[in-house]
This record gives sequence, structure tokens and C-alpha cells, in this order.
Amino acid sequence: MHVTTTPQPTHAGIAGDLWGGLAAMLVALPSAIAFGVLIYSALGPDHAGEGALAGMLGAAALGIVAPLVSRNGGFITAPCAPAAAVMSALAVQLSADGQFTFERVTMLLALTALLSSLLQILYGLLRAGRLIKFIPYQVVSGYLSGVALIIALGQLPKLLGLPKGEPLLHGLLSPALWNGTSITVGLVTIGAMVLAPHVTKKVPGTIIGLLGGIAAYFAMAVFNRDLLQLASNALVIGPIEVSGSVVDTVRASVSHMLLVQPADIGLIFVSALTLSVLLSIDTLKTGVVLDALARKRSDSNRELIGQGAANAAAFFVGGAPGAGTMGSTLVNFTSGGRTLWSGVTEGVLVVIALAALGGLIAWVPIGALAGLLLVVAWRMFDRDMFRLALQRSTRMDFAVIVTVVGVAQIGLIAASVVGICLAILLFIRDQIRGSVIINKIDLHGARSKRRRLVAETKILEQQGDQAVVVQLQGNLFFGTTDQLFSELEQDLNQRRYLLLDLRRVQSMDFTAAHLFEQMRERLIERKGELLFSGMPSSLPTRQDIEHYMKQLGLAGSTDGIRIFDTRDSALEWIEDRLIEAAGGVEVKAEQALSLASMEVFSHLDAVTLAALDGAVREMSIPAQGRIFSRGDTGDDIFFVRRGRVEVLLPLEGGKFHHLATFCQGDFFGEMAFLDREPRSADVRAATATDLFVLSRERFDTMVKSNPALGGKIFEKLAYAVSKRLRTADTELRMLEAR
Repeated sequence: MHVTTTPQPTHAGIAGDLWGGLAAMLVALPSAIAFGVLIYSALGPDHAGEGALAGMLGAAALGIVAPLVSRNGGFITAPCAPAAAVMSALAVQLSADGQFTFERVTMLLALTALLSSLLQILYGLLRAGRLIKFIPYQVVSGYLSGVALIIALGQLPKLLGLPKGEPLLHGLLSPALWNGTSITVGLVTIGAMVLAPHVTKKVPGTIIGLLGGIAAYFAMAVFNRDLLQLASNALVIGPIEVSGSVVDTVRASVSHMLLVQPADIGLIFVSALTLSVLLSIDTLKTGVVLDALARKRSDSNRELIGQGAANAAAFFVGGAPGAGTMGSTLVNFTSGGRTLWSGVTEGVLVVIALAALGGLIAWVPIGALAGLLLVVAWRMFDRDMFRLALQRSTRMDFAVIVTVVGVAQIGLIAASVVGICLAILLFIRDQIRGSVIINKIDLHGARSKRRRLVAETKILEQQGDQAVVVQLQGNLFFGTTDQLFSELEQDLNQRRYLLLDLRRVQSMDFTAAHLFEQMRERLIERKGELLFSGMPSSLPTRQDIEHYMKQLGLAGSTDGIRIFDTRDSALEWIEDRLIEAAGGVEVKAEQALSLASMEVFSHLDAVTLAALDGAVREMSIPAQGRIFSRGDTGDDIFFVRRGRVEVLLPLEGGKFHHLATFCQGDFFGEMAFLDREPRSADVRAATATDLFVLSRERFDTMVKSNPALGGKIFEKLAYAVSKRLRTADTELRMLEAR
């Protein structure tokens, strides 16, 4: 596991961490209080004080533990909106059931947070940090926007000061039920938060907004003395009671967990799973931004372990769960926080604030917290989604986001399930959008590396449209097979041979295998054949497609699909079949050719052939024998009387690239024969081979007495070389097209 090294802080670094931790605390603490109140208010307005305490304890535990475990300098962890939304929705669901007491509900909420933290640790241990990042942005955007909408709809009644249980729609239409004090406090908070960045960037907007709301509340208390009464005052958080020590709290949390039944885990498991994924996404997203700012690369898996450990610590001290928060982290970094000690400082300062200001926090107005959360929800809501509706190509993405937002209003658990299903559909859509065909070319553009004689080449040029080579990529499954069949249907009706190059295919399902069987049957009806080449092996990330097809009975038998190791060998087989079908006759390998039988000399008269016969010498090479190597000197040109030779280009590591194969009647070595430069490649005999060898010196001597011979030979060489260059050009075009 990659571990981010934490530098030892200098005096300047210590000061930066202190200022960064202080600034981060000022941002995180008001939000933590608001999120805690949001969770516990779902159990009743009289539990707001307990919620504020849970938010502060969560901010303290998360801030101290997360950096010590994850070792990610500058990262700030605190209670966050997704956690508050999931936990408050679960609290509403459990309270509405009617069979659970307040203590039972809080125990189940704590169990949800603990199980979520354990899942986060598991994600990190399984190195699933990158996998969580693969959740489509449309799903994440829809979910977070849905959470923002839930928070906004939940805070509007508090902003308006509506009586408990009053339906929001009826309350909005009944101004008589509105509370002017709460509305004023909330609007002042919202206005102060929005205007704060335009006035100063040194003090966080949340602090300015919260102080503005508190100031507005006490300003109105001058005219309404009842607002200064803490007891039974629904407009403020109310008393925050801290009973016992931290040890007592931990002991109580452990004792509650001993009472957990298996049915309890089943009751909250989906919520815990949803919470763990959302907190992980929020954390990793913040980590990516911090890495970009700090120009470093943190370990996402260790970050998940650290976040899980921090949430477990928050559970034991009775705090709210959270994740890496963007706002606090950015404020910490820009204020000088660079090491893990800035995060620890933030947590410690929260503890100090709780000890020193616990009594004052009781006077924080509910309307101010509602205004703060409404601003958070507004910033959290993805308003750019509406731009997607304007373009036809992105309307599907807009529909996905809107669907997740809508389902989230019914239930966050249902939204998570819908989000997973839509993620699968988006994957299938993207697979279908991108064709699995890289390129498709007939034998006019794709040839084997076997050098053909002129007569054979002419046959292939005439019959080149009878075969097509298709290079595939990606995953062949039910989502792509119909498109593949549609793109190849015309070829199935017109071609005799269809060669599928599967080197870049990663997987295949039964639907794709059935499609290939249909293709094969259609080609057989036209006396053709379906062929495969370059089958992917059983690498860790690839399916063994050849083995899979043999299991299905589609390959490995005499009447199955013919499979070749390389595309070149498959092309050579197709070329042989086309030449045979056109009446081309191959000279038997056992019969060595004479000069007169060589195509390059077929138009020479008897006198010239006799003179040439006296100039060449014969050479026999055993199978795998070396004829010449790259860098050798020599100007001989070789004519193949019998057998087959391979031209290989040496590569690094002792490997070779197969350039060409020359067979009976062909020639090679013409480059050194023409320019007298060192050999450019290795040539070896693939089988036992007999050659005619003509040196440039003997040839020049002949030409002096027979100038016409030189013209004829060079004409033949020029024509053959031009054909080879055209073939090379075609291969280069195919490489560039991939």
C-alpha cells in the first residue's frame, strides 16, 4: 500500500497548520452543529440540543482520528450533508414506525453509523478506492442533488417557524402560520453567507452568516423579551447537556451494541451501505481536489480506512458520522495547513469550543441553522443539469439525474438502488454508442506477410472482395451484439470469408457466441467460412474466449469455427483458398525450380537464360538455418527454388517482428543488391530451402556483354518492389487507423 510521507513541520509549517486548523474549525463547526440538529430534529424539535452535541462530538472525533490514520496532510473530515440526509431520513422512517422508543431509534442510528464505518474500512482493505470512483457522475449528481432537495424541503418549515407536524404545502399557503422572528433570522443568515465572500475572505462565510443570524435574533429580543427565555423556546437549540466523561460515553456505546439483534442489522443494512458509499465518494472527491492543489498523490484506499476509523471513533463518543469536506479542506489548505497536524488541530479546537462555548451554543437560533443549511443545499444542488436538457445528445444524462433526484424524495434507499440500476444502463449505453469494430478491410487492403508471385497477386486483386478482416475491441455481450450483426450483415451476404481479429476483445457472453454461430451458418450457405484469430488468453483481466467457445461446442471440432493463432496465418489460409478456387496451381514443394520456371525470368530467351544460369550459384539451407543477419555485408540477391524463408526484424529483449515470408519462385535480398548497403533484417529458412544466388559483381559482368539483360532484370525488380511498397503502405494505414 502506498503511504503518503508526512514532512516534519517547520516553525512556519506549525504556524500554517495552526491557522489552517483554526480556519477549518470555524467552517466545519457551524455546519456540524446544523447537520447534527437536522438528524435529531427528525426525532422531535426538543432533541435539537442533543443533535448539536452529536454534531460537535462528531467533528472532534473525525477531525482528530482521520488524519492520524490516513496520513493525508491538509485533509479535513467533518459531519457532512449526505450523512445528515441519510441519517435523518432513517430517523424519520424509524420514528414513523411507532414501535421504537427514542432510545431504540438512537441506538439503530448509531449502529448504522458503525456499520457504515466498518464497510468503509473494508473498502480500503479490498483496495476498492478506485472502484467507487467509477460510479457515473450522472448518478452521483442526481443523488447529491436529491439530498440537497431533501435538506431544503426539511429546512423550509424551520425557516418559516411552522408548527410541528404542519404539512409544508399547507404551511407555504398559510402566511398566518409563519413566524416573523424565525424568517428574519433565517434571511439575515442567508444574506450574510451570500455577501460574505464579497466583503472579506479572511472570515468564513458560515461564521459571518451564523453570527449575523444570532445578532438578528437578539436584536429582535430587545422588542420581545420572551425570546430571552431558554426553557421551552422552540426558536433556539436549547440546553446542551454533557453527562459523564468520554469513557462513560464509550462504555455506554459498547453496552448498546451488545443488545443488537440480527434483525436490527437487516433493518438498517441498506441505509448503512448507502451511507458508506456516499461518504466514500465525498471523501475521494475531496481528496482528488486536494491532490491537485498540493501536487501530490495520496492513497485513496488508505484514505477510506482512515475515514472508516474516524467514523467508528465518532460512534464510540456519540458523534455524527461524516466525510472529507470540500469547504473545510480548501479553507485549511489556503490558510497554510499542509500536514496531518492541521486536521488534528481542527479536531482539538472543536473540543475546546465545546468546553468553552457549550452554554452559548444553546442560544443559536434554529432559523439561523435552517438558513445555513438552505445555502448548503443550494450550493450542493447541481443546477448545471438543466443545460443537459438543451442538447439532444445529453438528454439521456439529464433524464438519469432527474430520475435519481425524484426517487430520492421517496426514499434515499430506493434512490441508491435506482442509481445502481441506472449506472448499469449507462454502462450498456456507452458500450452500444461506441462500436466494437475498430476497422474493417477486405483483401485489397489486408494481405498476409507471405510474398506472392505476380500471377497469384493478380488473382488476389481480382478476388479481394471475397474476404474481409474485421478487428474487434471491448466487450462482446448482449448490449453490443445486435449492433455488430447489423454492421456485418451486408458482408455476410456478399463475402465468402469473414475473419474476426479478437486480439483486443476482453470478454464474450453467450449471446455473442450465439451470434457467431448464426454468422457461421450464413457463410456456410454461401460455401464460405467464419474464422477467428488472435484469441485473448486467460490474463487476469481477460476471459479465455477460446476455452469458452470450445465449451460451447463452437470451436475445437472439425466442423467448428476455425481458429488461428495470428491474423497473418489466417490471411495466408484465406489467400490459398481463393487462389485454389480461381485455378491457381502451386508448384509442389518437392520439385526444385529451374531458372526458366522462375516467374521473374519467365520472359527471357534461351540464350539469356543460359548466360544467367552460368552466373548464379546454388545454395541449400536446412530448416531454421540462417541465410544472413541484420548488419551483414553482401550484395547477393536470392531466388527461392524450393522451400520457404522468413524475414525477421530484431527487437529489444531477443524478440523479433515477422516482416514477410518468401515462398517458392520468389526472391529476396534485392535492397542490398540495389544499394549495396548492409542487410536490414534477418533471414532464415522456415523449411529446408534451396536457393539460386546471384551476386551484384557477376550480374554487372553479364550486363556489360548483354545490356538488355540488365534492363529486363531491373524492370522485374522494380515492379516487384513497387508491389511490396504498396502492401507496406496499406499495412501502415491500418496501423494508423487502430
